[in-house]
Amino acid sequence: MTATLDSLRASYEAAGQGHVFDGFDALEDSARASFLAELAAIDLPLVERLALKVGRDAGSGAAPTLEPAEAWPHDADGNEAARAHGAELLAAGKVGFVLVAGGQGSRLGYDGPKGAYSIGPVTDRCLFDWHAARIQATGTRHGFAPVWYVMTSRANDAATRAFFAEHDRFGFAESDVVFFSQDMLPALDLGGRIVLSAPGEVFLAPNGHGGTLAALRTSGALDDMARRGIEQLSYFQVDNPLARPGDTLFLGAHASSGADMSSKVVPKRDAEEKVGVIGRVNGALGCIEYSDLSDELRYAKADDGRLLFNAGNIAVHALRRDFVERLTEGGDLDLPWHVAKKALTVMDASGATTKIDGVKFETFVFDALGKAERSVTMEVERAQEFSPVKNAEGSDSPDTCRADLDRIGREILGTSAPADGPVEVDPRAAETPDEFTSRTSTLTVLKSATGTTVTAPR
Repeated sequence: MTATLDSLRASYEAAGQGHVFDGFDALEDSARASFLAELAAIDLPLVERLALKVGRDAGSGAAPTLEPAEAWPHDADGNEAARAHGAELLAAGKVGFVLVAGGQGSRLGYDGPKGAYSIGPVTDRCLFDWHAARIQATGTRHGFAPVWYVMTSRANDAATRAFFAEHDRFGFAESDVVFFSQDMLPALDLGGRIVLSAPGEVFLAPNGHGGTLAALRTSGALDDMARRGIEQLSYFQVDNPLARPGDTLFLGAHASSGADMSSKVVPKRDAEEKVGVIGRVNGALGCIEYSDLSDELRYAKADDGRLLFNAGNIAVHALRRDFVERLTEGGDLDLPWHVAKKALTVMDASGATTKIDGVKFETFVFDALGKAERSVTMEVERAQEFSPVKNAEGSDSPDTCRADLDRIGREILGTSAPADGPVEVDPRAAETPDEFTSRTSTLTVLKSATGTTVTAPR
């Protein structure tokens, strides 16, 4: 331990972070070993570079030029060819499914991984189960065994793995569920110094959803994809059970266009909806934050009367595997780092807990759009594909999501839908009215006091 301690202390002192060893001698032996392991795992050169960003005026410089994104043309002939290409990719096992699931359910009053939160309008089906069902339905529809890559975080990795094991991996073979964990970075004070959350514990925070791409590299998941012949990644987030990861039109349009990275968007509810929009910033494709749009641009209308900046970002993407490999070549993520000022609860020099103003650092996956030589931006129906569970109540809450799942279930059943009570249709049974009609004889429709469920044999 002495050699490791001396080496690490020298490195941290050279980086201007030697204060992290204050109080080290007072720690128990096990805590010392754990702390040294934590310090050794930190990318100290990266922290040095990030520390230089603290205090910079992010608002300086000329205002950027903002333009709306070009939308995929909804041409019937082009769509038919794209769907066929997407179906071929899926049937050949060339699409891997990447779920971003590093969050906790604390905002929903749930103590555990967000993906374990129950969202079924009739049953206790959780978010993980909805995504599993949609992926498996895709596998059944196109005749292949899908591979599911689940990104966790330090906060929920063990609990997520245990939850999957408890639920028999929601029907997936053990070899076809690959867990990988998001990297963490130290939080800094406004002087650029690493802060501690407790004695012998660095205050670590997730490195943003852009870190998914870096974690695919460092975890070996990209290598696993290459061994399996997976060429395209279907990327989606755990809080949206309406996401359609096996959408043949989107995947086919993305691949047939030779795109590196593509995005699904939904029309904004109105000009005031606080959602980022896919567009161009100084000519480069990316996500324009709501606060970056002037009132003039926010309310601007296109010739068809719709909002000019209307492409609401729903965090559903398709990416080429080799594009992600290029972005993460050499172990460094080729995306900009964003500084987020936060109130942090930390340990001060005396060992007492206190609150300070500090910073966390994040990368955003949509910044990779600016690195793509080609990209497809496809508008989809919000009512069918976007109902996130973000808030405990109000909009984008469990209540609104359950209502949307019930509504979609009723649309699938059509005239077969019951007059009363909620409806829940397992995506493995059907995801469209036509699919339900063609498979009715093989499905189980169960009516109970809590509502109506439709399932398919597994």
